[in-house]
Amino acid sequence: MDEKKITDAEKLAQQVGMTLRAIRKKREISLQELATLTDVSKLTLGKIERGEANPSLTVIWKIANGLSIPISSLLAEKEEVVISRKNVGNKVLSSNEALTLEPMFTDSGYGSLETHRAFLEPMGEYYADAHQEGVIEYVTVMEGRATVQVQEQTYELNTYDSIKFRADQKHGYLNPHSEGAVLHFVMIYTNA
Repeated sequence: MDEKKITDAEKLAQQVGMTLRAIRKKREISLQELATLTDVSKLTLGKIERGEANPSLTVIWKIANGLSIPISSLLAEKEEVVISRKNVGNKVLSSNEALTLEPMFTDSGYGSLETHRAFLEPMGEYYADAHQEGVIEYVTVMEGRATVQVQEQTYELNTYDSIKFRADQKHGYLNPHSEGAVLHFVMIYTNA
């Protein structure tokens, strides 16, 4: 039997595409209107909806922010009981591949809380644009060390240190060390 093997990246691309199309249709907005809302090109959005493009973390954030939804809404799995295991399930890479984000638990709605596991490469950095208004982010370093930058201020975090900040402003994650860092994110959408 010669079946085409579907990779995790292809599965994620198809899932994001179907979910994005459903949200757009439900809200009765065109691809062009979505492009204006998200600052992502109409061509790229069309490819994402068709499952032909695997969007980067930056693009997924732009789409979620433009639609005022948590990113987990785009990555939603439709199961009653879900176990989140490291390196199993959806993964989203930053464009420079310094940060790998693993949504831990997602649901089919536009819930007000989401959790993620993130792996920050040695000497890696990832800067996020401001999320939608009202997002509060909690970050805990589970392994290694990391620096979190909020606007122009930096905060050094060691293993098990946590930080809370408004994520509706520019922020970033830096790992100036030779070992990787594992971060745990909890995001609360106060305006959801």
